[in-house]
Amino acid sequence: MQNRGAAPDGTRVVPAARGTGVGGRKTIGDIARAAGVSKGAVSYALNGKPGVSDVTRQRILAIAEELGWHPSSAARALSDGRTGVLGLIVDRPARTLGIESFFMQLISGIEATLSARDVGLLLQVTDDQQREMAAYRQWWARQRVDGVILVDLRADDPRVPLLEELGMPCVVIGGPEGLGTLPGIWSDDGAAITSVVEYLAALGHRRIARVAGLPNLYHTALRDRGVAAAAERLGLDEVITVYADYTGEEGARATRTLLSRRPAPTAVIYDNDVMAVAGVAVAHEMRVSIPADLSVVAWDDSPLCQLVHPQLSAVNRDIAAYGAHAAQRLLEIVEGTPAVSVQDPTPQLVPRGSTAAPGR
Repeated sequence: MQNRGAAPDGTRVVPAARGTGVGGRKTIGDIARAAGVSKGAVSYALNGKPGVSDVTRQRILAIAEELGWHPSSAARALSDGRTGVLGLIVDRPARTLGIESFFMQLISGIEATLSARDVGLLLQVTDDQQREMAAYRQWWARQRVDGVILVDLRADDPRVPLLEELGMPCVVIGGPEGLGTLPGIWSDDGAAITSVVEYLAALGHRRIARVAGLPNLYHTALRDRGVAAAAERLGLDEVITVYADYTGEEGARATRTLLSRRPAPTAVIYDNDVMAVAGVAVAHEMRVSIPADLSVVAWDDSPLCQLVHPQLSAVNRDIAAYGAHAAQRLLEIVEGTPAVSVQDPTPQLVPRGSTAAPGR
């Protein structure tokens, strides 16, 4: 009779080591047995708490790494009330997110910071602000996230008092006004747009137009005020603003409207790269030469701005770093650091081939 655990040739078969957790996942009990210590000692060592010597702590950590042990998010939530997840809701049509580089770069910066800390990102796209607010309530009530990053700050934004009421840790990408008691990460859009208008005026442009983003967004209003103040101070003949939704279709429509005016503007500032590229296509379609007849400036420089001819002058900022700073700030708040607002560097204009002195 063949011995249990023996192969046909008589050699003994040793089963692969399995953890006692669900599906063979290693537990602190497995680590305790391997290290010859109590589960309590393992818990102290893994959580960086006093109660074990440095030598024992290092031995336990080494064994945990060797066994491939990873903390359970459910257990972590029970022990310290944290889920190890942060939330981000984008209340924009899903079709616009796939083409607008701003959010892709922002999310990449957030993810880079969170992944380095073994923290997850829960991303949700909504098409209605009430749904967004309902999601915050559900996330907090069900302990799905430790905090959220709020984007697209609006004038008199109802999300701000809601998050204040919930007491949910939050960092707003935007400000410095309209934040209530919430901390924000913001850059000076007013100063940036002023520098663009001053640059175009220095080139000799007197009729400047802007294809702006959604009018209810706080940063749109900041840029509105910056353009108006600079135009008045510089004594420009005319400044026209047309609002759009950041898509190429709306950017093209707005550009056709502007170039059909008499007299037409000699320079156009676009609130994102997608609308600017669409505007360049319309200018070519209407036989308007860039930059001889029309200068073009895009907001939020991206590779897209350098793939068209001529390459677009653009307002540049490190959007990935912007997201990373917001994520880092929120992690600090979740861990108990006092919440304060932080100003990021002001975006800078990068002149390229799409801007020049206006033609005669």
